[in-house]
Amino acid sequence: MIRLCILLLALVGAIWCVPSPLKSPEQVEEYKKFLQQTRQGNNTFLVSSNAIAPGGVWENSGKFEGDIVLDDWQIDALVTDYAAGRAAYIWPNTKWPGNVVVYEIAGGHFNQAQINHIIRSIQWIEHFSCIRFRLRNANDRNYVRLTGYNNGCYASVGFWHDRGIHTMNLTPADPDRGCFVMTTIIHEWLHVLGFFHMQSAYNRDNYVRIAWENILRGMEYNFDRYESNIVSNLGLPYEYTSCMHYFATAFSINGRPTIIPLRSYVTHYDWLRLRRHYNCPGAWSAEEAKLLEAEVEKSIPLMAPKADDEIIADIPEVVEKQE
Repeated sequence: MIRLCILLLALVGAIWCVPSPLKSPEQVEEYKKFLQQTRQGNNTFLVSSNAIAPGGVWENSGKFEGDIVLDDWQIDALVTDYAAGRAAYIWPNTKWPGNVVVYEIAGGHFNQAQINHIIRSIQWIEHFSCIRFRLRNANDRNYVRLTGYNNGCYASVGFWHDRGIHTMNLTPADPDRGCFVMTTIIHEWLHVLGFFHMQSAYNRDNYVRIAWENILRGMEYNFDRYESNIVSNLGLPYEYTSCMHYFATAFSINGRPTIIPLRSYVTHYDWLRLRRHYNCPGAWSAEEAKLLEAEVEKSIPLMAPKADDEIIADIPEVVEKQE
């Protein structure tokens, strides 16, 4: 049975960088240049990195931490705090109002099988949490726009009231391939819902060692660690198996591991973190957690990639067909 990674990212709401000495003007400029390059949308890094150490398609999409789309104000805040060696800027609440994510699927970007797979990912999230999704209407100013540009899998982190269009991109592929592996789609949705990657957690160094010597020059920033005020595990353990964790060779310069091997499937802790972040009923109940664990165990083979002749078989009809 193929064991899938389904994700989980360490949550965001405020960002506290690990204290460090004041940076030189050259270091600050290099960091700013790195952040700005993640906004360019090209996949030069995607191609070169995959050639050396193939891993998660979302890791190699050329964005911040691989697949996170930064707003201009987020880049400014990151640069300011990096320059001052501070641990100290706060990001506003990243939860979607009323626990409802508003979205639209860009016309002409996906075929019906791909749209079905996107809808199925939404159904899994709704099934295991109190999050609900609805299609955008003419009055919605803030919403997620799903696009299918050929430059990787990536998304904005959390809700921001001044953002307007929130980004989520999935390079088209057959269902259960590339960006259309079910756990990869859910991984990007979890960014949209307000989570960073698991290895950004404050306590990660107690569980994994980062092999800095194997990381591509200029990509070290993708392994930044944040304090608990900002990247919280919500009272749950650090997990190697979380899909929000990088692959073992993420951003490798030589094909050797940059981080301990991790993921395998979506754990019940993944869903518990999402439930707790959005204050879902029963999210802090030990009894509910046990019931959830049993249910999630049954879901693992249902989310696993299918063989070529099974790819469409388990996908339900789309209730709301996109144009």
